[in-house]
Amino acid sequence: MWTPHTRFGFSKLHVIDLSHNNFSGRLPSEYFRTWNAMQMVPAKDKAQPEYMGSQSNYYEDSMTVVNKGLEIFLVKILTIFTAIDLSNNRFDGEIPNSVGNLKGLIVLNLSSNSFMDHVPSSLGNLTALESLDLSQNKLSGKIPHQLISLTFLEYLNLSQNQLVGPIPQGGQFWTFEISSFEGNLGLCGSPLPKICGNNETPTYETSQESSRLEGFDWKVVVIGYACGLIIGLVIGYFTTSRRTVWFVRNFGVHLRS
Repeated sequence: MWTPHTRFGFSKLHVIDLSHNNFSGRLPSEYFRTWNAMQMVPAKDKAQPEYMGSQSNYYEDSMTVVNKGLEIFLVKILTIFTAIDLSNNRFDGEIPNSVGNLKGLIVLNLSSNSFMDHVPSSLGNLTALESLDLSQNKLSGKIPHQLISLTFLEYLNLSQNQLVGPIPQGGQFWTFEISSFEGNLGLCGSPLPKICGNNETPTYETSQESSRLEGFDWKVVVIGYACGLIIGLVIGYFTTSRRTVWFVRNFGVHLRS
């Protein structure tokens, strides 16, 4: 069981890979609040890339990471690269909301564990995230719409969970394939073939359109009623006029109004 001590903050930690072990238990939410290096969004527009250990003789390293579903060997590690890989363990409980504080995170892989409950909406704060893998857990509830704001997200895998409801539409979600969502029998909407029911996809636009249609129907009713009233008065007038002429012609009397 993994029981880290929060007094060891690892404030300069950029990459943590504990995948393919037998760790179990819950992730301590306090721990992610101390990883300061992952909380800062790096500047990606530098002309010259910087690598870890390039300014010293004692820290030259390489590593293998799983990024965007592929195992990649990094000969050098960019200083702006941040990653968490806790996949293939036995972690359970909720995914801590405090993970959303790590705004500089590029790779987050929590797949093949036993995480339960919902996908934290705070993950929408990870604006630098390029790869998110939460597959093969026991996550339930809806996919938070906040994930649409992840404009750099190139890889998403939420498959083999217990998620339900409509898949968010927009942003990078339009680029993901069925494989990103398969194995969640309660999900619906593009790119899955299962179509959501009307009660599952209420949107602001459809509500506005419904209001306009209701307003239009009411106007039609009012206009129809007014036209019917006018036509009735005209017919009544002509009917009365003809009846007066008929009485005068046949009986020689005038009708008083």
